[in-house]
Amino acid sequence: MLPFDGKVVFMNADIDVTGIHLVTKRLILRPFEQGDVEDLYRYASVEGVGEMAGWPHHRSIGESQQILDQFIEEKKTLAVVFRQTQTVIGSIGIERYSPDTLTEALYPLFGREIGYVLSREYWGKGLMPEGVQAVISYCFDTLGYDFLCCGYEPSNIQSRRVCEKCGFTFLKETEYHLRHSGSRKCHMNVLLSPKRFGRDTYE
Repeated sequence: MLPFDGKVVFMNADIDVTGIHLVTKRLILRPFEQGDVEDLYRYASVEGVGEMAGWPHHRSIGESQQILDQFIEEKKTLAVVFRQTQTVIGSIGIERYSPDTLTEALYPLFGREIGYVLSREYWGKGLMPEGVQAVISYCFDTLGYDFLCCGYEPSNIQSRRVCEKCGFTFLKETEYHLRHSGSRKCHMNVLLSPKRFGRDTYE
């Protein structure tokens, strides 16, 4: 177990994605821009895409504009850009975690929760693990986070595979409160910084 002195201290790490520009073999990860609204609407309006991440698909481009403005203002969500077409095809959020979704051993540590969504058109190509791995490296190597966590609904096989490919290990079953309304059962997973702990699994 990780050291825990009995004091419950919640350590959501700071994040500001301004100026972040991560490049992988097929992707660019960067902050959202106002010109991304049509790309955002194109993938977020497809029924079933947002629902897998816990939010309803967008009903209008005006709704996408509101979400885009929120992304830009909050400075914690990266656009996933497909390099070949320079099109935004998804997002990766470096979100605040809810303390009740973790375990006490993680409370003294600095970390965040990873959330992601990808255009249905690009499912099954290994793109999201590629993007998430880049964000993991940035959070550990540049920002110095102690851990990252990531949750998914038990039925969400795609998200489970992303977690597994990126090295996350199962932490606990929990109830996850959705941003818009309600809650759902969730498998919460965790990844420790190998730089600090010398391993990438939670024991």
